[in-house]
Amino acid sequence: MAESLSPADPAVRLLLSHGRLEVEGRLVDASNVTLFCSVELDGMTANAVYKPVSGERPLWDFPDGTLAGREVATFLLSDASGLGLIPPTVLRDGPFGSGMVQLWIETGDDELIDVRAPEDVPPGWRTVLHAHDRLGDPAVLAHADHPGVRDLAVLDIVANNTDRKGGHVLAGADGRVYGVDHGICLHAEPKLRTVLWGWIGERLPEDAVEKLRALPEKIYGPLGEELSQHLTGLEISAIAERAEALLAAGVFPEPGDDWRAIPWPLF
Repeated sequence: MAESLSPADPAVRLLLSHGRLEVEGRLVDASNVTLFCSVELDGMTANAVYKPVSGERPLWDFPDGTLAGREVATFLLSDASGLGLIPPTVLRDGPFGSGMVQLWIETGDDELIDVRAPEDVPPGWRTVLHAHDRLGDPAVLAHADHPGVRDLAVLDIVANNTDRKGGHVLAGADGRVYGVDHGICLHAEPKLRTVLWGWIGERLPEDAVEKLRALPEKIYGPLGEELSQHLTGLEISAIAERAEALLAAGVFPEPGDDWRAIPWPLF
């Protein structure tokens, strides 16, 4: 295992962008080709996830750009706005051509999202869905009432994430909460589909409000120029519009009736 580098280390993006990438295995549960790699540059090493564009399955409802580009764009949005926390992510050439390369996050033992019997849900967790398991017994989809999870919920609204599964929320060994797998985000049309519905109707936290206020100016400035390498102009302007709409509402939204609001499978 390569040495663990902090995602906040400024050298990480340099390492991911220019380091020697060596494929060590494949994550077989992923729907698109997802490779586990080591990366090395000038004695600095880390592990990373590499998703080559050549391994993407085309999606009829995401015809523009690439999934790898959307992963990078969502990272740029998160990094520039401070909404949510995504591991450093770059677009570069690799052993199988151009693709997304993202720092691998070592996870701890904390559980953040789960399906459990109602009596087994930890105190303070947020209930998202009541259902029954395959035996007909009551079951609950719930997630931790954690600031990092809440911040990802805000990011998902602005990024229009259509696939926030439970397995895409990581409890880092460093104590922080990370979001991964953002290949189908940032569409101009409403497509929000997430397991993080635990704050419906509650007021946005003040730190999120401040970040949302600052975002449109960034979108129409340097951030928008960076995003234009991966997204259409309509998709970029839609980010600012979603931020402004969320700010005007002042509360976490509830699911609409126009599409399925929770992804399947859940994890």
